Amino acid sequence: MRKLFQEDLQNLGEQLIEISSLVSTAMDRAYVSFESADVQLAEEVIAADTQIDRLQVELDEKAIDLLALQGPVASDLRMIVGALRMSTSLERMGDLARHIAQLVRLRYPDQVAPAQLRPTYEKMAEHSFAVADRVTKLLKTRGMDLVQEIAALNEQINELHAGIFTVIATEGWDASAATTADCVLTSRFFERFGDHGVAVAKKVEYLVTGEWDSRYSE
Repeated sequence: MRKLFQEDLQNLGEQLIEISSLVSTAMDRAYVSFESADVQLAEEVIAADTQIDRLQVELDEKAIDLLALQGPVASDLRMIVGALRMSTSLERMGDLARHIAQLVRLRYPDQVAPAQLRPTYEKMAEHSFAVADRVTKLLKTRGMDLVQEIAALNEQINELHAGIFTVIATEGWDASAATTADCVLTSRFFERFGDHGVAVAKKVEYLVTGEWDSRYSE
């Protein structure tokens, strides 16, 4: 019985890795569609999000069954509860990639953002890709050095996010209200993507060390 329980715990970890990999792909493809106004690719990103949602539901149902049937304690309990909370963050990351694709679909055939902001979004996307990649690696390896790398990348996204608002607030900004809203939303989606990556990283750190850093919250 104990062996089966440990196999179930391992399966939870493998499911988290699978979801994280799909999230990474979703953000990568969402940005490509954003950059090129590729509405077909955007539609594919939107449709693919249902797989992430389905996997999250399956993981959560399995985790709840383990809580109810096995009565885990100590590290096993942390693992199951942590998996539930991480799956929520990962699912939300997938949603944020989908939101970017939805903006592409909404504004097609036009670009979502004006040319002057696209270099900033490119940098935000690069950092978001790196966050997603490191989250997947962290779930696989439990390498604690990755936690700080993810946090540092998120700080860079936050700085770029603030820069978007600086540009929009200048007197020279003459874009329409709709474009301004799209620009703010796009930046916010990247910013929240990074935040959720940090949330996952801190939960993995907690699973490994048993210590929670109160500076980080979802």
